[in-house]
Amino acid sequence: MSWNDELKAGRRMCRMTQAELAAVLGVTERTLRDWESGVTVPDQAKQKRVMDALARLGGTEPPLTLLLDYVRIRFPTMDVRHVIENVLRLKMKYMVQEDHAFYSYTSMYVLGDIAVMTSPMEEKGVLLELKGKGCRQFEAYLNGQKRSWYEFFRECLEEKAVFKRLDLAVNDLVGLLDIPQLSEKCENEECVSVFRSFKAYRSGELVHAREQDRASMGATLYIGSMKSDLYFCIYEKDYEQLVKAGIPVEDAEIKNRFEIRLKNDRAYFAVYDLVSCENPEQTAFDIINRYIRFVDRDDSRSREDWPLNSMWAVFIGEHRDRLKLTTAPEPYSLEKTLNWLSHQVAPSWKMLLEIDRKCGTNIMEEMLAATELADKPRKIIEQQLRGIGEVVAI
Repeated sequence: MSWNDELKAGRRMCRMTQAELAAVLGVTERTLRDWESGVTVPDQAKQKRVMDALARLGGTEPPLTLLLDYVRIRFPTMDVRHVIENVLRLKMKYMVQEDHAFYSYTSMYVLGDIAVMTSPMEEKGVLLELKGKGCRQFEAYLNGQKRSWYEFFRECLEEKAVFKRLDLAVNDLVGLLDIPQLSEKCENEECVSVFRSFKAYRSGELVHAREQDRASMGATLYIGSMKSDLYFCIYEKDYEQLVKAGIPVEDAEIKNRFEIRLKNDRAYFAVYDLVSCENPEQTAFDIINRYIRFVDRDDSRSREDWPLNSMWAVFIGEHRDRLKLTTAPEPYSLEKTLNWLSHQVAPSWKMLLEIDRKCGTNIMEEMLAATELADKPRKIIEQQLRGIGEVVAI
């Protein structure tokens, strides 16, 4: 079967019209029609992207998923044990205590990527920070507690907690969004928005001192000021995974990510909406639709009447099912430590072992025998030996 026949068969199996599939792929209907008729044939890379998208669209997995990717909450109490054991519902004895912290806090209790910070200043209270991996690890503990994010947030609100930051992430699994094209539309005034600023970056550009762990390759588009309490970050997640984990772009599970970054009152109102309605699609896309929309230029009309871009229309809800708040529980592991050992320590270790073997010495054996484990690594060993059921405080 030729590629164009496979394309037609795949589209029909997905029960999509040419217009619908063209919108999902970010191409014109005419381009798709030419592909299907064999008038034109895209290059091998684009063919693979199209067939991967069809495979996902025809499967049981939705083309978009929605999850929490960053949470920072301040609790108005000095009682860190109460926050850890009664709000997070984790056993404090398994937390590692560090004598440093961030955001002017002086110490913190850590379990994997879950950080609870303390300060002697009463007005600072206790601060919980969950970055991306921290959110995934906390989801594993929430599952063990038979709780949801909604129930956890309700308890935080009952504690009069202050939501400092919340990131909602929409994962694009099929390459629905074409970020370079969205950047071009911003340049061409085809992004109708209340925001006055946008910044687009290409492969290898340094985005921001605090954004170095974000997409350093591929395309990244910021809409709104990064100093404001609300802005959007859209980036090619597949390139980020290539940089961070060496995963080939074509094998990345998530192609693009659209992040809604909310701080202070914006974060609080988003959380309040989430726990009130338990409709994350409504919460996320109400915010997106209130602030931006991408259109196609039509100089015969006023800018406010330019038609909605078909790719953007699919992203915001046309021709797809409603999104639920998904979770991706990921128990804490030593992956970060093992990666560090592999890249930074293993070559020197192997060199010394080789010297020992050829010289008849016991440098490494004596060094390890003389090393005593401090409290922190002993606590980490204990964390690794305990299952989720043993760590949660129900």
